[in-house]
Amino acid sequence: MPLVGSALLRWRRRWPVPLAVALALLSAIWPLIPSALIALFTAAAMRPWRTTAVVTAVALLPYVLYLATHAHLVGVDIPPAAPTGIVLVGVLVGAAVGWGLFVRVSRENAEHARMEAALRADHVRQRERESLAREMHDVLAHRLSLLSEHAGALEVNPRAPAEQVGQAAAVIRSSAHQAMEDLQEVLGVLRAPLTDTTRSEPPQPVLTDLPDLVQESRTAGMRIELDESVTDGEKAPAATGRTAYRIVQECLTNARKHAPGQPVTVRVDGAPGSGLTVEVSNPVPEGTKPCVPGSELGLIGLQERTALVGGALTYGRHEKSHRVRARLPWPA
Repeated sequence: MPLVGSALLRWRRRWPVPLAVALALLSAIWPLIPSALIALFTAAAMRPWRTTAVVTAVALLPYVLYLATHAHLVGVDIPPAAPTGIVLVGVLVGAAVGWGLFVRVSRENAEHARMEAALRADHVRQRERESLAREMHDVLAHRLSLLSEHAGALEVNPRAPAEQVGQAAAVIRSSAHQAMEDLQEVLGVLRAPLTDTTRSEPPQPVLTDLPDLVQESRTAGMRIELDESVTDGEKAPAATGRTAYRIVQECLTNARKHAPGQPVTVRVDGAPGSGLTVEVSNPVPEGTKPCVPGSELGLIGLQERTALVGGALTYGRHEKSHRVRARLPWPA
């Protein structure tokens, strides 16, 4: 019979509860206790708490009934070793069930930890995609608006001097090339798995790159007044400088789209310990209609970007101008 019990354990994972109950009941008649304990362990490790409690009660029932019946019968001698054996069986059953419950709880905790790790990975992936979306909007919108500006100038003035046409064509070619490079960098990051620690982030702009950004837009024909009063700009925190650059970049892009031909004023001032202030304004053309819903996504994104570094950004009509003003932290 012990061999039969061992053979039945082959199906303990397919039918853990019926097999545990059957072996537990049969062990009261035949020597199947080792097989019954293994089956009870499997049932406790694979089934819920309530089912495990019922199976354990059924397994202990024959021994409890045996002890209770013989204790109330007159003239029936209970073997001296019987109570000890029954207690030993109870301890073994409790140990098998307890170990099975421990294994099940450990497995559930591991599964819970795995699910939490997956959720954290999804959250990281979502934040990364949102960051990439902001970068794509800021960079590509700026490049494409410059390209459109130069192409529009050629369309309006087809008889421009050859030197001017060549210069505009060179800027268009350069802007298109840079836009393609930026797009390839973004796609490369999107294709790389999150576990890839070898991927490198594209170089990010800093505060000292602002004059180059302004000059690039001036080359496209924009009239921009840059008032920069920054102390130790090269020492500005990377996040602060990058955010200031993106704010000016987005504002110049919006000015090209919504206020073409209007002068733009860019003021940047700050120092370590006193923070950094960025203000971009331009006159609003006559007859400009209010913004429709969804047309301020870039500015909303700037507010979110500014808030992430601990700053604040406001925008809107100020008398006859549209003004964007941001206050960014710059610790001493």
